[in-house]
Amino acid sequence: MSDIAAAEELFFTRTGLDRARVDGIVGDALNGADDGELFLEYAQSESFVFDDGQLKNASYDTTQGFGLRAVAGETAGYSHSNELSEAALKRAADTVQAVHAGHGGALADGPAGTNQALYGDVNPLSLTPFETKVKLLTDIDAYARSKDDRVKQVSVSLMGEWQAVEIIRADGSRAADIRPLVRLNVSCVVGDGDRMEQGSYGAGGRTAYDRYLAQDTWRAAVDEAYRQACVNLDSVAAPAGEMPVVLGPGWPAILLHEAIGHGLEGDFNRKKTSAFSGLMGERVAAKGVTVVDDGTLTDRRGSLTIDDEGTPTQKTTLIEDGILTCYMQDRMNARLMGVAATGNGRRESYAHAPMPRMTNTIMLNGGQDPEEILASVDDGLYAVNFGGGQVDITSGKFVFTCTEAYKIEGGRVGPAVKGATLIGNGPDALTRVSMIGNDMALDPGVGTCGKDGQGVPVGVGQPTLKLDSLTVGGTEV
Repeated sequence: MSDIAAAEELFFTRTGLDRARVDGIVGDALNGADDGELFLEYAQSESFVFDDGQLKNASYDTTQGFGLRAVAGETAGYSHSNELSEAALKRAADTVQAVHAGHGGALADGPAGTNQALYGDVNPLSLTPFETKVKLLTDIDAYARSKDDRVKQVSVSLMGEWQAVEIIRADGSRAADIRPLVRLNVSCVVGDGDRMEQGSYGAGGRTAYDRYLAQDTWRAAVDEAYRQACVNLDSVAAPAGEMPVVLGPGWPAILLHEAIGHGLEGDFNRKKTSAFSGLMGERVAAKGVTVVDDGTLTDRRGSLTIDDEGTPTQKTTLIEDGILTCYMQDRMNARLMGVAATGNGRRESYAHAPMPRMTNTIMLNGGQDPEEILASVDDGLYAVNFGGGQVDITSGKFVFTCTEAYKIEGGRVGPAVKGATLIGNGPDALTRVSMIGNDMALDPGVGTCGKDGQGVPVGVGQPTLKLDSLTVGGTEV
């Protein structure tokens, strides 16, 4: 069954809504607006938490609803309801019509269609029995505890989601998407005497659970969580001060996402509140730095066949060889800035209006061998994994916590350090990139991005990078 057919079954056959009448209500509600759409959503989600050797929590949830949006100039009216009925839709139409009363706009053309399919039409919740999911968590817990008598605590979580969306425009055209999403997290605490340290690893994507039921996959996740915990157990105090910093491949690109990616979203630049505002066509990074946002990668957590406005996702080059070439755009900001939408209009759910958001944000490969990059640093920091961070979009200033980092001593990786933070300015940091590795890797599929109270799944990726100088906040006395 096609995505459109599946969506029609969910939103019309199942609910009893009349398609022609819904099309009429949407058309009337958006008459005179510049843009807008009806967004329909039906989602199922579940989560399991295994802790202290037992299943602590298992939950299942079903949500459904719609959001109706009308756009007039820079103003958007949005009304939503969890009641899929004609009466609720009419009430929403009355609300959004007030936004464009007397406006007299010409409704923008809808997005082009697509035949791409970036993930399978699967429902991970129904394909795998409950008992199989619980056994997976039990096996993970037993394997982790068998590794070492220093293992004091193991926590495992498994989450799955199946989301169906349909976007209906004023002319009756529609686009639909069926989106699976799963994630596995493993956390391990090891102790030696009075010292206790934690390591964690997660993986996920737009697939069914079968990939994570494979023994090789979940054992690798446990091994990595255990390894990180043991590394932290042997760590020393982190140094502090200005020094060269080498970022490892893959997940460390979360710094790129937060410190740079948000500043390249269209709304911040249209309003001129980004550190990158007004810099189109100018050099904003060192030569060799090319950054893309690519929503078309198969099965990736941040990928979408279509965004939440119905626009097909694409690979958008944001920075090319250090030159700013494009911003990420939803439909409204693209229209107001006189450019094309890039398939980055995203929303958390039917209860939220769309806005420009990242998908999979990646710095592309350079030409250096990672060992060569490390060998070029006499005294510095090698940051391999990150935890939380904060960034100010207007100034670009950021602070990120390293969850796995090492001293670099005489061009070699030295002891692990604990408590290191990276402090800097995103646009400035881009100009300090002096070496770019040839080992680009994507994160394992764990990213969730927050913006204006909305969270959406995202991906990141990068090769090994050397920044000539960055402020490191440490714990060394």
